[in-house]
Amino acid sequence: MMLFAATGCSRPGSDWVTAAPTPVSAPPEHLRGADLSFTLELEAAGHTFTDAGRSAPLERVLAARGADVVRLRLWVNPQPGRSDLASVLALGRRAAEAGCRILLDLHYSDTWADHSNQDTPSAWKDQSVAGLVETVRAYTRAVVDAFMRQATPPAIVQIGNEVTNGMLWPTGQVVHAVGPGGWNVFVQLLKAGIAGVRDAAPTTTETMIHIDRGGDNGGARYFYDNIVDNGVEFDLIGLSYYPFWHGSLAALSANLDDLARRYRKDVVVVETAYPWMLPSTGDGVGYFASRPDQLPDGDRFPATPAGQADYFEELRRTLAAVPDNRGRGFLVWEPAWFPGVGWEHGDVNPYANLTMFTWDGNGLPSLAAFRA
Repeated sequence: MMLFAATGCSRPGSDWVTAAPTPVSAPPEHLRGADLSFTLELEAAGHTFTDAGRSAPLERVLAARGADVVRLRLWVNPQPGRSDLASVLALGRRAAEAGCRILLDLHYSDTWADHSNQDTPSAWKDQSVAGLVETVRAYTRAVVDAFMRQATPPAIVQIGNEVTNGMLWPTGQVVHAVGPGGWNVFVQLLKAGIAGVRDAAPTTTETMIHIDRGGDNGGARYFYDNIVDNGVEFDLIGLSYYPFWHGSLAALSANLDDLARRYRKDVVVVETAYPWMLPSTGDGVGYFASRPDQLPDGDRFPATPAGQADYFEELRRTLAAVPDNRGRGFLVWEPAWFPGVGWEHGDVNPYANLTMFTWDGNGLPSLAAFRA
């Protein structure tokens, strides 16, 4: 099968159902991809994925459209089959076989970690700061080594997920009022994670520090100033940007431009999504985006299939305009998270109208955003 040498991903229009593995040692110049961590659970629930009348596993549908990276979250000791190491390794093999690189998203928790939740894994709870630092390094090294040993080295590793307020709470929690003490512990943990990546993959893997301040330049500066001033050496800035939480594309653009110049690092919109419809709010789901007034650019990008596609086109233009070509790319968060698969088993899914597929699994026009 022919492959794009520059991206390491399958050529759209080629034999995308039987794509061959491709080397994944070098990080991509630009990222176009998605977090596909729910894939095994979606398949277990019977969901299938079709684009232009052709069915295939989810990662191959996206790769055929030009996606070049798959992001996978990993929890430390979750329920079996829910973002545990075995399932993430399996999805990593599938991503590589589809011709895509891997972005490994280490949550350092047994469950969801984000700006509001950073629970320390149950097995690590009684450790001292020094013990946690060593555990984070050893755990990170072991996980990356597991990917290396199955010949699917991650191109990028996130040291935590949306660590805006620290990680491994309460030990590594950053509370602004307490001053540099909180930052001192947190940056030790970040440095330990980065060291663990370097132990296992000294030259082949980039590191990313990810926060949730896509449209908040002041908040983003405050965070990255603190970790840079404390000597954290990392490769990529990662931001979550959901317009209904983080503001307009103009605010995102101003933030990306400033961060790229200020820190001289590439910036990635590592989580994003946009609605293709606004479902009824009377079904008890509580959708994240349910009203037109939640969309700051809704006059330009209404919640329709065409409006969703236009949003992603403008996002591509926004990243292309970042100074010095430092807009590395974007990843869509769970573009096929359909109803019937929730945060936990039996939960509703408030994200379901943000997919890039209709609920019966047919690709929407926004899939064009993954093209090279």
